[in-house]
Amino acid sequence: MADSDREHVWHPYAAVPSPTPAHVVSRAEGVRLTLADGRELVDGMSSWWAAVHGYNHPRLNRALRDQLEDMAHVMFGGLTHEPAVRLARTLATMTGLPKVFLADSGSVAVEVAIKMAFQFTGRSRLLTVRGGYHGDTFGAMAVCDPVGGMHHLFSGALPRHVFADRPPAVLDGGYLAHLDETVARHACELAAIIVEPVVQGAGGMHFYHPAYLRRLRELADEYGVLLIADEIATGFGRTGELFGCDHAGVRPDIMCLGKALTGGYMSMAATLCTERVAKGVGVLMHGPTFMGNPLAAAVASASLELLGERPWREEVKRIEAGLAEGLAEAARAPGVREVRVLGAIGVIETHEPVDVSKIQDIVIGHGVWLRPFNRLIYTMPPYSIGDDLETITTAMTAAARSLGSA
Repeated sequence: MADSDREHVWHPYAAVPSPTPAHVVSRAEGVRLTLADGRELVDGMSSWWAAVHGYNHPRLNRALRDQLEDMAHVMFGGLTHEPAVRLARTLATMTGLPKVFLADSGSVAVEVAIKMAFQFTGRSRLLTVRGGYHGDTFGAMAVCDPVGGMHHLFSGALPRHVFADRPPAVLDGGYLAHLDETVARHACELAAIIVEPVVQGAGGMHFYHPAYLRRLRELADEYGVLLIADEIATGFGRTGELFGCDHAGVRPDIMCLGKALTGGYMSMAATLCTERVAKGVGVLMHGPTFMGNPLAAAVASASLELLGERPWREEVKRIEAGLAEGLAEAARAPGVREVRVLGAIGVIETHEPVDVSKIQDIVIGHGVWLRPFNRLIYTMPPYSIGDDLETITTAMTAAARSLGSA
């Protein structure tokens, strides 16, 4: 199978054939991946941050099987169904945003949010901050970091938006003034401000002070600009609050959700907005073929019910404490620039880009699956990680100690 994969499959962020072979997974159960050769790995990535309940969960499996007995899919144009309506009602209650557009993926949810902002305001420029990441489609790429981000190859084809400096981790009056000045200078041309609340994900795993998000909400209100919160990575408890915006006590005009929405079972995302935005937009010119897919909606509702029943806040606090303790030694490794932890996110930032293949060999040798990139060795484990968290931090520390060695 590995040979056929190498011959035919184009993996994400990789050339063909990939210089690093893909590991064949035969089963996923709980927090473990079983490889085809029989090795078991603790999954420190939650399948790119989505499988918050772990794998093969009986409650989520049952939701899919039960829905499959009725229908797997039906078009959403002119038709509706109970799973989608139930999910939309749940999301509206959770977020305080009453209008819900169900999309295919996180990137598409961002595209829909941008369209909403453009149609509502009649303007077509956005403001964001450096260090951000919002997806791989063209509208989303245009608000990713234009210099340090992964999409600089396409910069000539992307619209030019306004970028403020990357927000710092600590409260800085000078940075608040910078935001004030940047928004004021461009307010007349802006449709919206779009940011990842408190945590910048794939743009570098940076954490920033919630006061900056509060200030952006104030500035948006002052100048009549919409605020879009990209909660695709931060939503559903990952940062220690249900949503990243909760750290700042703000509600956006538009919110994007994805990843953990279905517990990692199906591709689905959502773009939510206020009543005012929905009425101002009118007919939204977007309609994915698989919008509102019944299977995805059913498992998403089951995942959100499960999240509401489990003590996720205590679980995330325990993970945060375990990551802080377990990664303390890594902070002293010569090649490490910084270790940072927030909620169920643990990050080792290195001085130089890591050798991905080498680091993966090290952590796999410790029985762990991680996917480092650029200058980051990081984990976002399932909330059900339990005692296996120590296995993850031990593997990450070993990887940090290897930096600079031959």
